Amino acid sequence: MKITAVVVTYNRCELLKKGIESLRRQKRLEEIIVVNNGSIDGTADWLSCQSDLKVITQENVGGSGGFYTGIKAAYDDGADWIWCMDDDVFPRPDSLDHLLDEAQKYSYEQIGILSPRRIMDDKVFTHEFRRYDFSNPVGSMHAMKLTGDETKPTEIVGCDFEGPLISRAVVSKIGLPNKDLFIFCDDTDYCLRAHLAGFTLVYVPDAVMDKHKFFSGDSWTERNRKKKWKRYYQVRNEAYMNHHYGRNWAVRYLRSWIGAMGYVVPAIITMPFTRAWQPKDLMMLHRAYYDGINEQLGKR
Repeated sequence: MKITAVVVTYNRCELLKKGIESLRRQKRLEEIIVVNNGSIDGTADWLSCQSDLKVITQENVGGSGGFYTGIKAAYDDGADWIWCMDDDVFPRPDSLDHLLDEAQKYSYEQIGILSPRRIMDDKVFTHEFRRYDFSNPVGSMHAMKLTGDETKPTEIVGCDFEGPLISRAVVSKIGLPNKDLFIFCDDTDYCLRAHLAGFTLVYVPDAVMDKHKFFSGDSWTERNRKKKWKRYYQVRNEAYMNHHYGRNWAVRYLRSWIGAMGYVVPAIITMPFTRAWQPKDLMMLHRAYYDGINEQLGKR
């Protein structure tokens, strides 16, 4: 049984080093593929000195494009299990063992994706959820979210690309992640496709990964300024998901508009007092919503 890790990185060389060292301590891991999305911070130089890594360098096509490339490479190399993660999570030495042990409780045709528990700043960090909601326009598509207090393996329908162990059978049946999403919702979309294809997804709390915390010392204004460029993709891709999978008009159009207003209203209110948002950003949010409901994806 061949197990391959896929790590997508962009300009986080020091975090990448820490993550690779944590992967090297996984006893049952056979191969590590690093997809370097055009880093310019010394990552390429460091990777060139690592003889035990398979490195793929490409332009910055976002997390979705990185996982598309990495999962394809692992699958083409014959991996039976593909362990995906960004460069800001660090699996503990027995993390992979717990994921594989849980997988053995299911038939290979049934089990699709296993997700670890993530710890950030000594607290459980969880986005896993147990049901998709594409019917209620005023609710989240991520229904029945886990609390983080789970102590036993729990069936889920969605998780982040921060440590999921994906079976070869999933890739064979549903293909690769949607690379045109760039960032945000590529993991949600992929898990949904696996769920709709009949695979079981499981959250495994004994499989632990530590997650780096960003922006911990920033003010509200600085944090929002740094993350603002991501809001286009967040609003657009959620609008895409709601439009593509929504079961009624309200979900396909209204839910995403409400979500966009969650950024527009605070922006208008705080604009006179902070530098977090500027008038041009309102047009960016409008464009994001418009592109999403028209399913116009790709790198902006």
